[in-house]
Amino acid sequence: MTYREALDWLFARRRQGERGTGRVREVLRRLGHPEDAFPAVHVLGTNGKGSVVAYLEAAFRAAGLPFGAYTSPHLLDFRERIRTHLGLIPEERVVAFAAWAMGEAWPEPPGFFDLATALAFLHFRERGVALAAVEAGVGGEKDATNALSRVALTVLTHVGEDHLEALGGSLEAVARDKAGAFRPGVPVVTGARGVGLEVAARLARERGAPLYLLDPEDPLFALPAPPGLRGAFQEENARLAAAALRLLGFPEGVIAQGLREARNPGRLERFLLGRVEVYLDGAHNPPAAQALAREFAGYHLVFGAFPRKDVAGMLAHLLPKAASVRFAQAGQGALGRELGEPFFPDPWEALLDAAGKALEDGLPVLATGSLYLVGALRGRLAPFIPGLPPGSSPQDR
Repeated sequence: MTYREALDWLFARRRQGERGTGRVREVLRRLGHPEDAFPAVHVLGTNGKGSVVAYLEAAFRAAGLPFGAYTSPHLLDFRERIRTHLGLIPEERVVAFAAWAMGEAWPEPPGFFDLATALAFLHFRERGVALAAVEAGVGGEKDATNALSRVALTVLTHVGEDHLEALGGSLEAVARDKAGAFRPGVPVVTGARGVGLEVAARLARERGAPLYLLDPEDPLFALPAPPGLRGAFQEENARLAAAALRLLGFPEGVIAQGLREARNPGRLERFLLGRVEVYLDGAHNPPAAQALAREFAGYHLVFGAFPRKDVAGMLAHLLPKAASVRFAQAGQGALGRELGEPFFPDPWEALLDAAGKALEDGLPVLATGSLYLVGALRGRLAPFIPGLPPGSSPQDR
């Protein structure tokens, strides 16, 4: 089996039945419970999870720890989801795992995310990981990542309405599902507000989990160095990561280095395409779009999204600052011409067209609406990143 064939098989696995951890737990049982081999920071929330993991990962590296990091989705290659101190998971490890899973008889066939999560935990055990940062997929309590058995600390960034239908249909239900992953006695660091905070605080009390609420005036959340990720909205993510690292016992120097050196590709990532500044950002819900728009005085917008997303809500924040707009297909299954005109089936053509206008007025190009759109463009733009491409990790050998 080739690496491409292994990925095709994995991506074709569709979750069946109700959400929950039963299927991933069965995979982990057959693998000898690799989730027992390492402690982890479980990162939950609507926006900012990947950035928090990026700060944690950079600090783990600065401390010289054998670490693991599990995030989703990827931009260019599945292996980006599973990283250790040695680099990205090797292709041959993915192939071997897929071949094993394909040969097993499953009473309830595991879905793609069940299998990817189990593979991450298995790889972490094999690489002797001392601490992992694990980003939840959708929700918390019923997410495959909640099969972790040694959660040392939980981060809940905040709670919004993304994945509303999948998580119960109301903001309170979304918060209940995410905070449902809180563990008895395990500290929780959160930036939640409003209904999300009310639900999180209640569940934390019920489970005896110490709750630390983001407060810039609290020394626990102090920033010992400027965050390395772009955007004013990154300050909150950096403060949550700093607090988590302090509670885990990391020294201030390591925390400062982690904040400075964090990289998170596809999140307000800057490229120079000739004389044109291009920014890629995976904002895919209204709060993220609102925070993103605040970073610019104006731009030429390239936008693509999927049907399940609140497109009107995102565009309400993005269009007022757009000198021009181009709609593009973000990937297979993404919205097409119904987004509006002008429409480009090829995102690269949309970007080049926007860059032509940007040459005339000096405004940047902003491409956003989906991480899949960002991934499609980043592969073409990688040679134009100033300096070393952020997140370019070697393959683990």
